[in-house]
Amino acid sequence: MKSLRRRLIFHFSIQFISLSIAIIILLFALLFLLIQHMSNQELRKNYPAGVLEYITTETVVEDNKAEIDKQWRQVLREKHMWAQVVNCQGEVVGSSNTPSSLPKHYSVGDILQIAENKQFREYTVLSEFDNTDKQPYIFLVGYKDIAMTTLQTLVTTYNHQGQISETERRQLEKQLKKIDGTLQIINENGDIIDTAGKPMNTKKYEPLDIISKKMTPGIYSTTTAVYNDPSTNHTWLLHTPKKKDKNQTLSVMTEYLLGFGIVGTIVLLITLSLSFWNGFRYGQPLFIFTSWLERMKQGNYEEVLTEQERKKIFRKNGKVRIRYRLYKEVINAFYAMAEKLDLSVKERAKLEKTREEWMTGISHDLRTPLSTVQGYGHLLESGQYNWSKEELEEVGQTIREKGEYMLHLIEDFSLTFELKNNELHLSKETFQVNQLLETIISKFIQDRTLQDYHFHFEPITIQVEIEADQKWFERMMDNLIFNAIKHNPSGTTIIIRASKSADGLHIWIEDNGVGMDKETIEQLFERYYRGTNTDERIEGAGLGMSIAKQIATLHGATVEVRSEVGTGTTVHIHFPRY
Repeated sequence: MKSLRRRLIFHFSIQFISLSIAIIILLFALLFLLIQHMSNQELRKNYPAGVLEYITTETVVEDNKAEIDKQWRQVLREKHMWAQVVNCQGEVVGSSNTPSSLPKHYSVGDILQIAENKQFREYTVLSEFDNTDKQPYIFLVGYKDIAMTTLQTLVTTYNHQGQISETERRQLEKQLKKIDGTLQIINENGDIIDTAGKPMNTKKYEPLDIISKKMTPGIYSTTTAVYNDPSTNHTWLLHTPKKKDKNQTLSVMTEYLLGFGIVGTIVLLITLSLSFWNGFRYGQPLFIFTSWLERMKQGNYEEVLTEQERKKIFRKNGKVRIRYRLYKEVINAFYAMAEKLDLSVKERAKLEKTREEWMTGISHDLRTPLSTVQGYGHLLESGQYNWSKEELEEVGQTIREKGEYMLHLIEDFSLTFELKNNELHLSKETFQVNQLLETIISKFIQDRTLQDYHFHFEPITIQVEIEADQKWFERMMDNLIFNAIKHNPSGTTIIIRASKSADGLHIWIEDNGVGMDKETIEQLFERYYRGTNTDERIEGAGLGMSIAKQIATLHGATVEVRSEVGTGTTVHIHFPRY
């Protein structure tokens, strides 16, 4: 699953990085737009002084030649303005939208007139001195101030002792109506002493109101021309409406909020789109996995995917589709898990069947000696027979043997439980391998009931010691040798041999008996398995080989069985530590 973990980390990291980059780009775009908007607002607020400032800042002068930016040339044409760049010798080194009536060279007097009066011929001219280069330059921006020209004409025509001539007021009203203007006359205190034309709500002007209209005309909805009458010290104001500019329909704060709203909406849409896409991409497989688990819950392990789900996940060539490729390991794990669960169910059914057969065998094994004991008991209890000493000894011996056999079965059950729950603890001592094995094998050689079997022991040629619990080591060997006796006919030869090699101690138990098939070998060490030989001489609980293998494991050894039907069996015990 490491590959899946890496892909998930990579996948979600890419998504997070992409979303972060998109948001950063949007924020930078918004910042750029805000800066540009602030520049435009500043330009409108200080228009036309703002135009002169930006032209001065952005115009590059090289080799005594100035090139005004294309953007500002467009602005000058739209606003009916012109611009010139004049060097220290008075020569025009750059211009845009300049009328043919303007000179190519300015005298000292011309420059001084422009600087003091902001007027040159019929044009209002603003100037800015720039000395950032090696030699200084003066930038000129001029335009015809129609409002000021109109105001001067009105003052000349309708001024009567500092106020509007009453005899010509009607004519003045008609003229103001044509330009939708308002003419106001204020005194030194800012009080409006006379007015004509379109009504306005202003009743009094504060000292800085007039200066604000002159310095930042862009923030007002009207163009205001100002003329001060030196004879009366009255100020004449002409207000004319500006042409509507779509860029001025919203306030600055509203435009900022709108910009943030647009960016926020875009970010939200990207986030929601990514969420829906993730929900669809990751939700679809989860629904399939849920239905998968539901089928497993019902015990249907064979149908991992329905036909429709298989078509969704896999292409015709068997490869996983891109949409589900992220879950390739999960799909493979589900298949593996379903296969294991199916195998587990089959093994459980097989185990239950084996256990039932084992219980039947155990019942038979216990019933036979119990029947014998019970039968002798009834005979002795009845008192109908006069038993001789020899007969009583024979009856007692039979009852003892059957009792010992049943105790042996019970001990096997108890030992199996202890081994299963790791409750059997070994008390190991050091023994010579040859001596330990000779002691065990001698029991079988000296047993008169086993004289039909031929036992041989091949000891190790060198002295080898082993740490073992003598009781349980002997029990392990007894079970393995006894299994060779139990499942083979009389006349079978059983050879026990030991050897030492670089990889440890080896003990072999070989017989030339009937052998075992593959199925029997596979289940030989399973609890409750009793084998298929119905001709075996001695009954058993089917626990002997399982107990032997578990005791070997406690001694750090492994047990391996090789056998073929008709050629015999070899049991190999390997102690790798010796």
